[in-house]
Amino acid sequence: MTNATSTSTSKSKSTDDVLVLGGTGKSGRRVAAGLAARGRSVRIGSRAGDPPFLWEDRGTWAPALEGTAAAYIAYSPDLAAPEAAGDVGAFAELAVRQGVRRLVLLSGRGEAGALRAEEAVRDSGADWTVVRSSWFCQNFSEDYLLEPVLAGEIALPAGEVGEPFVDLDDLAEVVVAALTEPGHVGRLYEVTGPRLLSFGEAAAEIARATGRDIRYVSLPADDYAALLAEHGLPAELVGLLTALFTEVLDGRNACLADGIHQALGRPPRDFAAYAARTAASGVWTPA
Repeated sequence: MTNATSTSTSKSKSTDDVLVLGGTGKSGRRVAAGLAARGRSVRIGSRAGDPPFLWEDRGTWAPALEGTAAAYIAYSPDLAAPEAAGDVGAFAELAVRQGVRRLVLLSGRGEAGALRAEEAVRDSGADWTVVRSSWFCQNFSEDYLLEPVLAGEIALPAGEVGEPFVDLDDLAEVVVAALTEPGHVGRLYEVTGPRLLSFGEAAAEIARATGRDIRYVSLPADDYAALLAEHGLPAELVGLLTALFTEVLDGRNACLADGIHQALGRPPRDFAAYAARTAASGVWTPA
């Protein structure tokens, strides 16, 4: 990590810092890099941050917020978690009390818990922006779907419903704009890719880009839950992932939105471009 994006120490905190929660995660590290490229001082909100930040330990919130001017709120494990809206609302209220006015929330399409979190941020009194996202393209290369891609079989309870996968580079660019430019306060940007793909079609795009045989298998939800449990995932995470697939991928999000164009004035990147770029990086090449 460069000096521009390194965490601030308690002796050198700046009132111009931007706190990036989940700053080492998929979206957060991109947001941090984008802010640094614009000359903003970034404080990483994570377990390893200085000071550390943990959603499950509210005692870490105030020190992480001290001296910051703005914050990017990415909730872990997901806004669908029962405690998420309460945590996000309490964090937003604390931020405002500590003088942090600018908050940008990463939200999710079609999630009841995400809508409650959005409302909590709006009600906090902050200058807010909501970036409501579809499924990330990068889930296939930087998360739990990487191993199935490497194995050549993606088995999920997603059926054949279409999903407008969004490139995280686009999403991060929207967040950075919202944190650094005028004109984004009070806006909700629903960000998607430019076309709908089923998970089977996404697997086919990855297969074409890699030249490998990669297939998609549609599983019943119960079979998927059992498979996760066999891999040692905790019961609460199994329930959360199963609910996300069976509820959010029931067709409610099978439509495009123009949040990227609204925020950036350009179209979103296509899944095929993501697949080609990722295949060239070698991450999908089995060892």
